[in-house]
Amino acid sequence: MEAYLEVILNLVGFLVGLAIGVMSVMGFRNTASPTLLRLSLAFISISMGFMIVWIGYMAELLPARPGQTGWWVETLGVGVQTLGYFFIAFSHGIKSFFPKSRYLRTVGVFPLFLVSSVQLSHILRSVSFVLLVYVAIETILSYLESRNRGTISVALGLSMLALGEFLSWYSMVFPGTIIYAISLMIKIGGLVALCIPLSRIPFQRIRL
Repeated sequence: MEAYLEVILNLVGFLVGLAIGVMSVMGFRNTASPTLLRLSLAFISISMGFMIVWIGYMAELLPARPGQTGWWVETLGVGVQTLGYFFIAFSHGIKSFFPKSRYLRTVGVFPLFLVSSVQLSHILRSVSFVLLVYVAIETILSYLESRNRGTISVALGLSMLALGEFLSWYSMVFPGTIIYAISLMIKIGGLVALCIPLSRIPFQRIRL
């Protein structure tokens, strides 16, 4: 039952991410904003990541399982999502792939010791978590300086995405539970929270 729920949630994540990506592309075409270009690449990558993971789950649900093909497809999907998170971090002005703070790097590596074997998907989720926590903290600090209400929704969305990635880690410790499905729900909620301020961007062409 959990497997079918995860399939549905990955499909929902794909549709939500694609909708936000389309909105970002529309904004970029009408405003020529480099930030919207990076956000377009980010949300399209996240959307494609959900779709690839969905394909991996569908492959595993087939009566004749193609060996480890489903696992590799899911790992590819996680990697594509990580690329999307990097574009989000880059659009917020991040200067390097890993934050300079040793504390944040330690937080990102620590969950790797919770699993029995470190796989590529674990490392990718670790990188995603570090990026999302870093950008969420930067967004919160930005809100404290500007008091812009739209920043609250962005910080909430990024925090929910980070929490979703952390729970995805935790689901590796207890496979076969509903934890991964909960992590998908939280990540979808985070995407919706990010969509709120983006939908307020004027999509009319700007004349200088």
